[in-house]
Amino acid sequence: MNQDIQKRNTTIIAIVDDDDAFRAALETLLRSSGYKARTYCSALEFLNSKATGEIHCLISDIQMPGMSGVEMHEQLIAMGFHIPTIFVTGYPGAASHLGADTLVAVLPKPCDADRLLNCIETALLSRH
Repeated sequence: MNQDIQKRNTTIIAIVDDDDAFRAALETLLRSSGYKARTYCSALEFLNSKATGEIHCLISDIQMPGMSGVEMHEQLIAMGFHIPTIFVTGYPGAASHLGADTLVAVLPKPCDADRLLNCIETALLSRH
């Protein structure tokens, strides 16, 4: 098994999005690309999962009921978890104020698969 594929098989990416179909599509894309994916339907579900220390990259919707992706991201940083984050949004203007040090990209929904995978690779490189 080549080293890149082996590394992907141990990489865990969290998907936090309230849209079931979008979350499932991302999970399928990531798994078919060799990553381990964990899905969460809300920011609170992710924060309560206790999985934050195991996640190598986070893909999150910005606007979700309850806690937004931005609020979740800020809470993760306050808790000491600096997870490289890719935000996805159906409202591109919602991301105009973001500037966190762990923010990799803000992508419009629906996401271009190649662009998302490139952003994930960038995110994973930033962890080293």
